[in-house]
Amino acid sequence: MSSALEFTDVVVRRDGRNIVDHVSWQVADDQRWVVLGPNGAGKTTLLQLADTLLHPTSGTVTILDETLGRTDVFDLRPRIGFASTAMAKRIPRDETVLNVVLTAAYSVMGRWNERYENIDERRALRVLGDWKLEHLADRTFGTLSDGEQKRVQIARAVMTDPELLLLDEPTASLDLGAREELLELLSGYASSPTTPAMVMVTHHVEEIPVGFTHVLLLKAGGIVAAGPIAEALTAEALTEAFGMPIALTSDAGRYSARATR
Repeated sequence: MSSALEFTDVVVRRDGRNIVDHVSWQVADDQRWVVLGPNGAGKTTLLQLADTLLHPTSGTVTILDETLGRTDVFDLRPRIGFASTAMAKRIPRDETVLNVVLTAAYSVMGRWNERYENIDERRALRVLGDWKLEHLADRTFGTLSDGEQKRVQIARAVMTDPELLLLDEPTASLDLGAREELLELLSGYASSPTTPAMVMVTHHVEEIPVGFTHVLLLKAGGIVAAGPIAEALTAEALTEAFGMPIALTSDAGRYSARATR
């Protein structure tokens, strides 16, 4: 089993405060991790490190056997799929859904003068089908619902067959139906043996897709718990992370949490 991502005593310091506080963490290439924690816990900063958008103040970040600070990140980034709300804001609203996904092949936002082969378009259409978006191929991105836009972002992220897939709050702001549809698709994708290593940030245990294998629970930039979900996701760990008594229940691989006070 090889490592897709490894943090060794990583610190990210801003304005005299450790946003990421001496984190050591390893993601194997067959694991699907969910990162949980309250606002300000360092979840998104962790993903920015994993996507080479940020370098640590100290410690070592190794991504797909390449060490940040000792490798060309522009060669590394095409091997990483990344979807986030911040990225969605960079997508031209008048770009077609097909082109939003297709342009991932050149790592650009918006069709310009790139030349694509038939195999690229066939691949993009196949990915759209996998995420139930094929009927939207000719629609413009700005006319889509939040749920559809989230799925387009993920389709773009997997277009290039990444070796590591990073998802920053993919179900945030979605209504119940859109959330459940996306979680079902993510569960199916996570369960495939050909899927790359995955790391997904979320705020809620209810948004953990079935098929995810591990959890990293953060508080104030440090690790509260990490490991297989069945072992590390506990009421005690959630209580420590969120600073209030939490009850945790599970049913058929889905989780639910609520305050008990």
